[in-house]
Amino acid sequence: MAVVSITRLRVRSLWYLPAFLFRALRMGQQAKNAPGNLGAKILNDHRRTFWTNTSWESEAAMKTFMLAPPHGPAMRKLLQWCDEAALVHWTQPGPELPTWPEAHARMQREGRTSKVNHPRKTTAASSSRRRAATAAKYGSDSVVLPRQIVDLLNS
Repeated sequence: MAVVSITRLRVRSLWYLPAFLFRALRMGQQAKNAPGNLGAKILNDHRRTFWTNTSWESEAAMKTFMLAPPHGPAMRKLLQWCDEAALVHWTQPGPELPTWPEAHARMQREGRTSKVNHPRKTTAASSSRRRAATAAKYGSDSVVLPRQIVDLLNS
């Protein structure tokens, strides 16, 4: 059984975006080369929001990656850098990565929030609009990232 991990992170300010992107590139390469990784992809959503979608041979392989540098130390920075963070994990028979619409639906149904030091204050209406916009965007399974980032992740 494969273990799937989906994360959603919103960087709270443009000030933190360069450092976040630098570490995201390093962690993307780390994930691709990590023992037990079955697949990884990243989505650059709207308004400084990023999703990760990874599949692992086992929960132990996922946790080993999660705690190892550069991912482990970067996770602690997210407390300061992000104003929203959420994740969802599940097991499935095959190693394939879920589509972005599937990942979004799972996050909505089963996801949990992660601690951030500066949570975003939203109203129910704005949250609902944001979810609708996100759902509409996920109609495509394509990853939307600046070309330079895609080239680095795929190299």
